[in-house]
Amino acid sequence: MTRLQGRSSWKNALTMGGGTFFIALAIGYGSQVFLGRITSIILSFTLLMLIILAGIAFDIVGVATAAASEAPLHARAAKKIPGARQALGLLRNAERVASFSTDVVGDVCSTLSGAVGAVIILRLVGQHGAEDLLVSTLMTAVISAVTVGGKALGKGFALHQASDIIFFVGRVLYGVERLTGWRPFNHAPQKGRRP
Repeated sequence: MTRLQGRSSWKNALTMGGGTFFIALAIGYGSQVFLGRITSIILSFTLLMLIILAGIAFDIVGVATAAASEAPLHARAAKKIPGARQALGLLRNAERVASFSTDVVGDVCSTLSGAVGAVIILRLVGQHGAEDLLVSTLMTAVISAVTVGGKALGKGFALHQASDIIFFVGRVLYGVERLTGWRPFNHAPQKGRRP
């Protein structure tokens, strides 16, 4: 590894670590405030499932980014179909996108689902007099099963529908770009990542 590659790796690690800290801080604080204001166990479970689903969705995007081919997206970009250039931007930055999706967002969602699960356990034990050990064991099992099962299902879907998933994300980014002017990637023409 050259000195330049070593610096780039450290810079990437520090950026990802710092980004993860602030994302976890913001989402964690928001979810705790939200949980503090709702007393319904059903709404608390709904928030928990949304956090788990977000982690699964970003994991799907990360896997699809690594597996997708540029060729079908080039054809759509040539026809100037909205979202195709953004999808190509995702693929040309596949390492960063996959790392952000699976490592940053995925890990933050996993940590938050555990924290939200702990709050639900405390409420079940406090409000309904449920047995602490039984509730915590069941909650851990449910969170683990839904997360692992969802990610396993999502990975198969991501591998088989990679280009369509990336094009869908590209369309979402196109919409964000139109509304806010924010461009996460440079869409200038350049050589493809792979055929």
